[in-house]
Amino acid sequence: MKKVITYGTFDLLHTGHINILRRAKELGDYLIVAISTDEFNALKGKKAYYTFEQRKAILEAVRYVDEVIPEHTWEQKVEDVQKHNVDVFVMGDDWEGEFDFLKEYCEVVYLPRTVGISTTKIKNDLNKANNG
Repeated sequence: MKKVITYGTFDLLHTGHINILRRAKELGDYLIVAISTDEFNALKGKKAYYTFEQRKAILEAVRYVDEVIPEHTWEQKVEDVQKHNVDVFVMGDDWEGEFDFLKEYCEVVYLPRTVGISTTKIKNDLNKANNG
Protein backbone atom coordinates (compact mmCIF):
# COMPACT_ATOMS: atom_id res chain seq x y z
CA MET A 1 0.00 0.00 0.00
CA LYS A 2 1.33 3.42 -1.01
CA LYS A 3 0.86 6.03 1.76
CA VAL A 4 0.67 9.78 1.19
CA ILE A 5 0.81 12.56 3.80
CA THR A 6 0.03 16.26 3.68
CA TYR A 7 -0.06 19.02 6.28
CA GLY A 8 -2.10 22.14 6.91
CA THR A 9 -4.55 24.00 9.09
CA PHE A 10 -7.56 23.18 6.89
CA ASP A 11 -9.76 25.89 8.36
CA LEU A 12 -12.86 27.03 6.44
CA LEU A 13 -12.74 24.06 4.05
CA HIS A 14 -12.98 25.19 0.41
CA THR A 15 -12.47 23.89 -3.14
CA GLY A 16 -8.73 24.52 -2.95
CA HIS A 17 -8.52 22.14 0.02
CA ILE A 18 -10.65 19.53 -1.75
CA ASN A 19 -8.47 19.79 -4.88
CA ILE A 20 -5.22 19.21 -3.00
CA LEU A 21 -6.74 16.33 -1.00
CA ARG A 22 -8.07 14.69 -4.19
CA ARG A 23 -4.75 15.11 -6.03
CA ALA A 24 -2.78 13.88 -3.00
CA LYS A 25 -4.99 10.78 -2.76
CA GLU A 26 -4.41 10.09 -6.48
CA LEU A 27 -0.69 9.69 -5.68
CA GLY A 28 -1.31 6.67 -3.46
CA ASP A 29 -3.75 4.34 -1.74
CA TYR A 30 -3.98 5.86 1.74
CA LEU A 31 -4.02 9.57 2.60
CA ILE A 32 -2.95 10.88 6.00
CA VAL A 33 -3.69 14.54 6.74
CA ALA A 34 -1.78 16.18 9.58
CA ILE A 35 -3.62 19.25 10.82
CA SER A 36 -2.16 21.96 13.00
CA THR A 37 -3.35 21.85 16.59
CA ASP A 38 -4.79 25.00 18.11
CA GLU A 39 -1.63 25.33 20.23
CA PHE A 40 0.64 25.02 17.18
CA ASN A 41 -1.44 27.59 15.29
CA ALA A 42 -1.01 29.97 18.24
CA LEU A 43 2.79 29.49 18.05
CA LYS A 44 2.60 30.34 14.33
CA GLY A 45 0.52 33.44 15.10
CA LYS A 46 -2.55 31.96 13.39
CA LYS A 47 -6.08 31.63 14.73
CA ALA A 48 -8.39 29.12 13.07
CA TYR A 49 -12.14 29.71 13.06
CA TYR A 50 -12.79 26.04 13.87
CA THR A 51 -11.12 24.18 16.74
CA PHE A 52 -8.74 21.29 16.09
CA GLU A 53 -11.46 18.75 16.94
CA GLN A 54 -13.96 20.44 14.59
CA ARG A 55 -11.42 20.61 11.75
CA LYS A 56 -10.50 16.96 12.37
CA ALA A 57 -14.18 15.89 12.19
CA ILE A 58 -14.71 17.85 8.96
CA LEU A 59 -11.64 16.30 7.31
CA GLU A 60 -12.57 12.80 8.46
CA ALA A 61 -15.83 13.23 6.51
CA VAL A 62 -13.97 13.96 3.25
CA ARG A 63 -13.88 10.81 1.13
CA TYR A 64 -10.25 11.25 0.05
CA VAL A 65 -8.96 11.30 3.64
CA ASP A 66 -8.16 8.00 5.36
CA GLU A 67 -6.62 9.29 8.61
CA VAL A 68 -6.20 12.62 10.40
CA ILE A 69 -3.33 13.17 12.83
CA PRO A 70 -2.29 16.24 14.86
CA GLU A 71 0.61 18.48 13.86
CA HIS A 72 2.23 19.80 17.05
CA THR A 73 5.54 21.16 15.68
CA TRP A 74 7.35 22.03 12.45
CA GLU A 75 9.96 19.40 13.31
CA GLN A 76 7.71 16.33 13.53
CA LYS A 77 7.55 15.62 9.78
CA VAL A 78 10.49 13.18 9.61
CA GLU A 79 9.09 11.27 12.59
CA ASP A 80 5.60 11.16 11.01
CA VAL A 81 6.96 9.91 7.68
CA GLN A 82 8.89 7.13 9.44
CA LYS A 83 6.19 6.22 11.98
CA HIS A 84 3.43 5.97 9.35
CA ASN A 85 5.62 4.38 6.61
CA VAL A 86 4.85 7.26 4.24
CA ASP A 87 5.88 6.96 0.58
CA VAL A 88 4.88 10.43 -0.66
CA PHE A 89 4.87 13.82 1.09
CA VAL A 90 2.60 16.42 -0.57
CA MET A 91 2.37 20.19 -0.09
CA GLY A 92 1.13 23.14 -2.11
CA ASP A 93 3.66 24.69 -4.46
CA ASP A 94 3.74 27.86 -2.36
CA TRP A 95 6.06 25.75 -0.14
CA GLU A 96 8.29 24.69 -3.08
CA GLY A 97 11.71 23.56 -1.82
CA GLU A 98 10.90 24.00 1.89
CA PHE A 99 10.54 20.27 2.55
CA ASP A 100 13.18 18.86 0.21
CA PHE A 101 15.03 17.53 3.28
CA LEU A 102 12.33 14.82 3.38
CA LYS A 103 13.53 13.40 0.03
CA GLU A 104 15.92 11.24 2.04
CA TYR A 105 12.86 9.49 3.55
CA CYS A 106 10.17 9.62 0.84
CA GLU A 107 9.13 11.21 -2.45
CA VAL A 108 8.31 14.93 -2.10
CA VAL A 109 5.65 16.45 -4.37
CA TYR A 110 4.59 20.11 -4.55
CA LEU A 111 1.15 20.49 -6.14
CA PRO A 112 -0.09 23.71 -7.76
CA ARG A 113 -2.54 25.66 -5.62
CA THR A 114 -6.07 26.28 -6.85
CA VAL A 115 -6.11 29.75 -8.39
CA GLY A 116 -8.43 32.36 -6.88
CA ILE A 117 -9.25 30.65 -3.57
CA SER A 118 -7.63 30.58 -0.14
CA THR A 119 -8.76 30.72 3.46
CA THR A 120 -7.15 34.16 3.76
CA LYS A 121 -9.13 35.40 0.74
CA ILE A 122 -12.39 34.00 2.19
CA LYS A 123 -11.74 35.71 5.54
CA ASN A 124 -10.89 39.01 3.81
CA ASP A 125 -13.98 38.83 1.56
CA LEU A 126 -16.24 38.08 4.53
CA ASN A 127 -14.68 40.93 6.50
CA LYS A 128 -15.29 43.35 3.61
CA ALA A 129 -18.88 42.13 3.18
CA ASN A 130 -19.62 42.59 6.89
CA ASN A 131 -17.95 45.99 7.12
CA GLY A 132 -18.96 47.28 3.69
